[in-house]
Amino acid sequence: MRLQSAAMATLRGILTLTLIVLNLVFWATPLYVVALAKLLPAPRARARCDRALVWLASRWISGNELIFRLTQNIRRDVEGLEGLERDEWYLVICNHQSWVDILVLQGVFNGRIPFLKFFLKKQLIKVPVLGLAWWALDFPFMQRHSREYLEKHPEAKGQDLEATRRACEHFSQHPTSVMNFVEGTRFTPEKHAASASPYRHLLKPRAGGTAFVLSAMGQILHRMLDVTIVYPGDTPSLWDLCCGRLHTLRVRVTQREIPAWVLQGDYQGDPEFRARFQAWLGELWQQKDAQIDTLLAMEPRA
Repeated sequence: MRLQSAAMATLRGILTLTLIVLNLVFWATPLYVVALAKLLPAPRARARCDRALVWLASRWISGNELIFRLTQNIRRDVEGLEGLERDEWYLVICNHQSWVDILVLQGVFNGRIPFLKFFLKKQLIKVPVLGLAWWALDFPFMQRHSREYLEKHPEAKGQDLEATRRACEHFSQHPTSVMNFVEGTRFTPEKHAASASPYRHLLKPRAGGTAFVLSAMGQILHRMLDVTIVYPGDTPSLWDLCCGRLHTLRVRVTQREIPAWVLQGDYQGDPEFRARFQAWLGELWQQKDAQIDTLLAMEPRA
């Protein structure tokens, strides 16, 4: 019986993944065509191309959602989506456990807020099909250097901040949702232990990137969506999701007004502001840690 069940899960995974790839290729093809037209030196045409690219990407996400609803049986417990607007600027922060988080966030917010833009590692531009799609959609790619590298190459300091500044200038031209995984990497028990995190379910938040985005977009960015994702049981990989091993998903969205002082300080140059900002973000993370405890303890809904 176990062998039969495992075989069925594998077949489901192959079917789901095949449909996802076909959906990606179907929408990526016109997306690339529009991206080429966007290179023309005509501001009005580029603006129309930007709108077309977002429309195509939204249809791609809708296709993924349809595939998962047809091939999976996931109990979705989502709260906090009331009052969201499509013509507002948002900073979206979230705990990070798996690549599945991105699919969850896209599905939850698609059509409810402006299209989510992620900060990505520069190496991800090499991902087949997706890398060029992210580039066409103006996802900012970051060259993240280790401390050891920066000690040997001090000229590389500040490159990420400059890339963030350029991206934020572009985002300010039209309503955008800027997505930031504040922990900077996916949670694992090994990373949790190595970092001596004071939280039970989270890594320490990395405040610098968040502070810079808020500073660069302070004139228009006044609202934050604080998202908590919980997978009761084991954290699923993309393959686990495709195979039907994700049975319950819980998402909580908390809308927060961003305090005015957060938008006005100098995180790099003002130690007092930096300490205050880190304490503010740490308090949000303590609340999120407690919320995860509550969500994990909940009884399954019928």
